[in-house]
Amino acid sequence: MHTPVTIIGAGLGGLTLARVLHVHKIPVTVYEAESSPSARTQGGMLDIHDYNGQLALKAAGLMDEFHAIVLEGRQSMRVLDRDGTVLLDKADDGVGGRPEVQRSELRKILLDSLPAGTVRWGHKVSSTRALGEGRYEVTFADGGTVVTSLLVGADGAWSRVRPLLSTATPEYTGTSFVETYLFDTDTRHPAAAKAVGGGSMIAPAPGKEIFAHRESGDTLHTYVALSKPQDWFAAIDFTDAAAAAARIAQEFDGWAPELTALITDGDTAPVLRPHYALPTGHRWDRVPGVTLLGDAAHLAAPNGEGANLAMLDGAELGKALAAHPDDIEAALTEYEQAMFPRSTEVATFEGAEIHGTDPDANTAHALIDMITETDQ
Repeated sequence: MHTPVTIIGAGLGGLTLARVLHVHKIPVTVYEAESSPSARTQGGMLDIHDYNGQLALKAAGLMDEFHAIVLEGRQSMRVLDRDGTVLLDKADDGVGGRPEVQRSELRKILLDSLPAGTVRWGHKVSSTRALGEGRYEVTFADGGTVVTSLLVGADGAWSRVRPLLSTATPEYTGTSFVETYLFDTDTRHPAAAKAVGGGSMIAPAPGKEIFAHRESGDTLHTYVALSKPQDWFAAIDFTDAAAAAARIAQEFDGWAPELTALITDGDTAPVLRPHYALPTGHRWDRVPGVTLLGDAAHLAAPNGEGANLAMLDGAELGKALAAHPDDIEAALTEYEQAMFPRSTEVATFEGAEIHGTDPDANTAHALIDMITETDQ
């Protein structure tokens, strides 16, 4: 390819694209706002699906590395009632199509697969602008600039590349997570550890949910989902960890203590994670020399598919560019024509099914029905 590819964002989608391009010997540079690979905690567990995320890793030639970081047993799942009654206890039989890995480990194998210097750290984008004839200028916070004829926005929810293509902006979905961690749980928090089991645990109710995941070792990562307006969360002082945890736990008054302990006994301060989404079916008209992938293109409420879709976007875009080395527009058209319906279908099917995003439908029995149908 005559024009090197410029990617904004070194998340899983941007790195998958960079790796697939590298496999096909296409020059690429990734610009990332973070100062280093370890500048920020990379989140918790990801289930990488055999119908999208794993296909991306195959295209990247990294399946052996992926299998090496899979955490055994983490596909097991429990659904509990609010009183702690176990309604579903689904064991990990080792043949499920959604093996679990730590996000940080997955990002590391992608980074390690790229030549040194591919990712330029500490390059926070402040703006982008079109120069005409399919050329774009990217301006960084330090005043530096780069000009490119092939720009890919892999820069997440608040993408600085998206305005070149679309006026859409993310809007609050009405639901937020509050996250905490419990460490050394088998010895320090045995009741909570038993409730969660060896994989994930979900205790849903209308408008609220406690979800927890066993990560590496005996660390539990708790996600409390609440369907509340942003003003409600703004009234909570999250700088006072104990008071904030107590206030969140009030919403689960009367629930089993081993469940509320996942909130009140946290070893880290609770962190608020509001959920935003772009309009379902978000798309744009073809603009020469620029496109988006992952959350920059189709941010949705948490549905278990975001990281997988971003990686598949990156792989499919990389393959399209490799297939049309002398016709960038043909490659971008091919990629977008497949990406738009793929992301819309997932958002429509999955959007209100999990993590408290539909307060009317998300009861324990509805969740069990969904899990059973998925297994079949």
